[in-house]
Amino acid sequence: MNRRQKRRILIFSLFPILISIHFLTDDLIIRIIAVILTAVYVGLLIFLRDSFKFPSKFEEKEEVDEIPQPEVEPSDIDESFKIISKSTNPALITDENVFKVNRGTRVHMRPPDLKERFEEIVNEELPGEVSYDGQFAFVLEKVLITIKEAFHANTAIFFWYNKKNEKLSIERFVSNSTEITVRKFDIENDILSNIVQKAEPELLSDIPPAAEADVIRYYTSTQGIKSFVGVPLFYDKSLIGILAIDSKEEDSFGIETIFSLGRFVRLITILISLFEQKYSEFISQKRLNSLLSFIQPAEKYEEEKDLVDSIEKSIQHLIHWDAFAFVFYNPFSKSFRTVKVINNTSLKFVGENLDVDLNGTLVGKCIITGIPVKIDDTSAAEYKRFSKVEDVSFDGSFLAIPLIYQNQNYGVLCFESLKKNDYNKSDVDFLRKATNFLSFTIYSYSNQKLLKSLIALDIETRVLNAEIFKERLHAELVKSKVLKIPGAIAVIRLDDFLEQESLFDSNPFFTVLNTVADIVSDEVGTVNLVGRLGDRLFGVYFFNSNSKDVYIWAEKLRVRIARQTIAVASRQTTFTVSVGVAAANGKDNPDELIHNASLALQKAIESGGNKVRNIN
Repeated sequence: MNRRQKRRILIFSLFPILISIHFLTDDLIIRIIAVILTAVYVGLLIFLRDSFKFPSKFEEKEEVDEIPQPEVEPSDIDESFKIISKSTNPALITDENVFKVNRGTRVHMRPPDLKERFEEIVNEELPGEVSYDGQFAFVLEKVLITIKEAFHANTAIFFWYNKKNEKLSIERFVSNSTEITVRKFDIENDILSNIVQKAEPELLSDIPPAAEADVIRYYTSTQGIKSFVGVPLFYDKSLIGILAIDSKEEDSFGIETIFSLGRFVRLITILISLFEQKYSEFISQKRLNSLLSFIQPAEKYEEEKDLVDSIEKSIQHLIHWDAFAFVFYNPFSKSFRTVKVINNTSLKFVGENLDVDLNGTLVGKCIITGIPVKIDDTSAAEYKRFSKVEDVSFDGSFLAIPLIYQNQNYGVLCFESLKKNDYNKSDVDFLRKATNFLSFTIYSYSNQKLLKSLIALDIETRVLNAEIFKERLHAELVKSKVLKIPGAIAVIRLDDFLEQESLFDSNPFFTVLNTVADIVSDEVGTVNLVGRLGDRLFGVYFFNSNSKDVYIWAEKLRVRIARQTIAVASRQTTFTVSVGVAAANGKDNPDELIHNASLALQKAIESGGNKVRNIN
């Protein structure tokens, strides 16, 4: 009997003693105490029963010590001995086992640049300077890297499929090989063609070396490829691409690989959808901004250059183009001419101020028919864009959009792209609708310019406008030169009055301008010419008068204007003019004569204004 059993007998022998006290005495207090002690004793036995049930480690050790050991004969004992240390649980932690974990967990040594390399991978930015096609290719390459590493493949590659041309083209690939040919592949009888024709996955587990070049065509030479798996990619229920991987090991892939690649295919189709939506929103916003830049109310088209510059700014983001030409109709010469040409390439293109041949050219056909012209491949035939004698080396896509208002063609927008099939029907429909306002603007500008050319007088001052004044001045100079009659010109400028402007509630310029124009017209005889050369500038030519006589006249005019009070916004004030005088001296060039008078005027202005200066 061991020590534990003796302890148990002693503990349980106390229970009958407590019970017997209840029967051996008649004292009520003693009985109550005995009952309480019995209840406490029973509770302790129940509460501490686990400690009695499971022996402590020390007790187990004692029991183990009591196990008899086998006797060993002296002959079985080797005189030599070895010290064997247990290495599974070392009692000392050193730099060799500090990162090791119990229970056999495998732990790799932490590289010193682990955090930096991880952050570099997860924080790699999407290239912003490239187009959306380039951004999609960037993301696709990251997907291919993941596929290649996940399946331990030699190459992971993605192809686009062009149903119209029946060709496959490589978009992106990640490979251990440097001998992948980036070109377009015709649909033949290889493994990629089978995927296209059957529209289902293909799996090869043991490719013979002799058949590798015929089965897999995207390598420039044999690579020892043994296994291949390729799956089709569908978008909008149409096959648009192929995702494929290969390996130099036999049976590297199985049916489960096809299903796994199917999940990656779904991921790629989602990326395509997201990029397409984002690209559409981006293009729509750029097109809207381009149109708004053209129709903004602050835009004024005083000259043809203003209109052309506005068109150039507005077409920058309407559609993609590598070269652009704006053909404008000149109502005076009644001809179509290239007034703006932009060439973003180093290839030959047409120049500005080129008259368009209406017969035998693409732009001419667009002008005559009033219908857009779209050529998907300009290298397919000998197309002439603008002129039969042009020298254009572009091969790609061409698009011409007519600018028509009230059945009248006022110009053509011509776009050229180096990409074939770059323009589609939706681009044509958009441009036709977007250019309606542009057509109306050009119509308004052309009519306004034509009407101005028919009006000889300046609308604000009712004197000759600059163009008509120069035409008549030229006739007067020729007449004076032939008849040998003297002549002289006076150029009159209204002096600045910025200080006075701040005194009035409104701008007094037009009131002062009309008053000065009336005074000048009143002082000029019927045989002399008076015209407006600029905002503040007037010109007066005196027939059969020398420069000295004109100088005296100009001095009287200066004094009269300076003394003339002008009512502006319920106030009375005066203004001054400066005058430059020049003699004709047998000249017949109106610009030269006006230039000489302007030099004299400049001297008067530099003298402080309100002066008359003469030049011979």
